[in-house]
Amino acid sequence: MDEFDVLVVGSGTGGQTAAFDLNDAGLKVAVSEKSDRPGGTCALRGCQPKKWFYEAAETVAKSRHLKGKGIVDPASAKWSEIRAQKNHFTSHVPENTIEAFRDAGIRFMPGRASFLSRNTMEVGGKSITARYYILATGAMPMSLPIRGSENLITSDEFLELEELPESILFVGGGFISFEFAHFAARLGPENIRARIFEVSDRPLGPFDAEMVDLLVEASREEGIEVHTNVQIASIDRRPSGFMVLTGKGESLPADLVVHGAGRSPNIEELDLRAGEITYSARGITVDERMCTSNPNVFAVGDCAATIQLARVADYEGHVAARNILAELNHTKSATINYEAVPSMLFTYPQYGMLGKTEAALLQQNTPYRKAFAKDLQWPTYRRVGLKHAAYKILVGANNRMLGAHILSDNASGLINTLKHAMLSSTTVEELYWQSIMSPYPTRESDLIYMLKPLL
Repeated sequence: MDEFDVLVVGSGTGGQTAAFDLNDAGLKVAVSEKSDRPGGTCALRGCQPKKWFYEAAETVAKSRHLKGKGIVDPASAKWSEIRAQKNHFTSHVPENTIEAFRDAGIRFMPGRASFLSRNTMEVGGKSITARYYILATGAMPMSLPIRGSENLITSDEFLELEELPESILFVGGGFISFEFAHFAARLGPENIRARIFEVSDRPLGPFDAEMVDLLVEASREEGIEVHTNVQIASIDRRPSGFMVLTGKGESLPADLVVHGAGRSPNIEELDLRAGEITYSARGITVDERMCTSNPNVFAVGDCAATIQLARVADYEGHVAARNILAELNHTKSATINYEAVPSMLFTYPQYGMLGKTEAALLQQNTPYRKAFAKDLQWPTYRRVGLKHAAYKILVGANNRMLGAHILSDNASGLINTLKHAMLSSTTVEELYWQSIMSPYPTRESDLIYMLKPLL
């Protein structure tokens, strides 16, 4: 029986972060991975690969918006060439991942892992004992109660398409559907029809409803149809594509039907009951130390019942590692705080969210003030022809940030600045004065216009 100080299950970004931290501290660490392509979703099928398509889509979108403002021939894109560049990057991830483990002295163990007892796991048929375990098995597309759901393609398969067809229907109004629909609208055939169908009364449920409406409006102007209150009953394959039947009996033809309804924790094969670990449909239950109901087992990333974002997984990996070391060295433990986690939709315009939505504050009876404006006509947006820029900033009675929502071509940069203000409890006045000397004129320098109504 192999014995280690720590066994990390999963080779994605959260698992890697924890493994290297613990290895650097001198512990004997192993990483198991059941996939034949180690490296995790972010590097192979998520954050990094999709950015190849986003950067191209943004370039095409900007050049189209600038037609008549000095750009004569807007950019056009070739999906197959973007895919080739993406694959050149991802093809090296598995071997680089394994090589990095081995160079560091971390044992890499291919094979499926599951608990045999609270203190023992089996990996690829071998019994493994460790003082601690870190579960970092990620997530997978959630199962959908739709007849013919096997005819859906996943986000992984979408990014591997050799070319885009003329009609794509996205099931579910979440992150994946909106981002991929925006890719398709800019990188697909000239007359492409991209449709998003959401079962509830609005898409992007966790985001601010008013800001989502503005993104939907911007999406529709780019030819992306967004339909709500649509229950998909079945998906049938036809010689010319697919026929989607709604709960109301409407038949919708499509060349391709994409699963965009979210992801579920990938925990079914772990036999968590044998490990005496509590879990739910949301994932493995953890405390603020990333510890599970089994005190020797931690969980990080998308398999935990927290927030499914890559950088959150990294942070959780650091916290789990620090707490294992704290127990071994009898030092102070570390905790995690999710209040200032930014969420980004890489549509065009981007939509960035931080902290609370207005609906959440109203539900909690939290006093707040807001600054809000849409269809911004500031020079920074007129220059690039972006008609749907908007912002909403929510502050509490102490003049500190409660939430921020940005629709912009650089929402990620703006949200990151506001994130630092939230983390440091910077007041609106302090942030206003700090922002006056931002490089001008830029999206970041526009922060003073957003903050001024709150002074």
